[in-house]
Amino acid sequence: MLHFDLDVELLQDFTSDRKLLARAIDETVINGGGGQGPTPGTFPTSGNVGATHLYDAVYLASTELMKNEVGRRVLILLTDGEDQGSREKLATALEAAQKSDLIIYSIDISDRTFYMRAGFGYGGESVLKKLSEETGGRLVRVNNARDMSAAFRQIADELRTQYLIGYTPSNSKHDGSYRKIRAKVRNGDYKVQARRGYYAPSD
Repeated sequence: MLHFDLDVELLQDFTSDRKLLARAIDETVINGGGGQGPTPGTFPTSGNVGATHLYDAVYLASTELMKNEVGRRVLILLTDGEDQGSREKLATALEAAQKSDLIIYSIDISDRTFYMRAGFGYGGESVLKKLSEETGGRLVRVNNARDMSAAFRQIADELRTQYLIGYTPSNSKHDGSYRKIRAKVRNGDYKVQARRGYYAPSD
């Protein structure tokens, strides 16, 4: 579990211990404010405006946290999608996620009323949508803290019912290039949720 605001901090490494996970969740706050766990402190308020290193967190999760993990790799972002102060750019973070075969699900916890009252423009939704859709995940919007548990259940249900499809490309060059792919179904009643492309291996 990574916490990111002014810094990116590993609160808890991979574990099946629920007590350790609960402790890490309780330590999650925004810019040092709150201290009351994930609710209501994860939603923006006038008292916790500051830097959020979202792109750095995605990059580090892709290149460090997930690099030695075997099997399906999923990253769930609980954020408003706004980035301030990251060293890495959005394109670099997305590329790292794609090269790590990472599926990103985004839970959008933005409070649009807060942004309007504070006089800020909001562009986080488009960022989260890009990170999610380009990696085969999905953006889930929540309006209040109560909706978050439902959002996590939706994601868990989807992950339990996904199919893994592989293919051998006709282009056998190991040039490290990005190659777009598109999966379609003949039945129009179904919607395909899949990554938009992949990076070829490089020698």
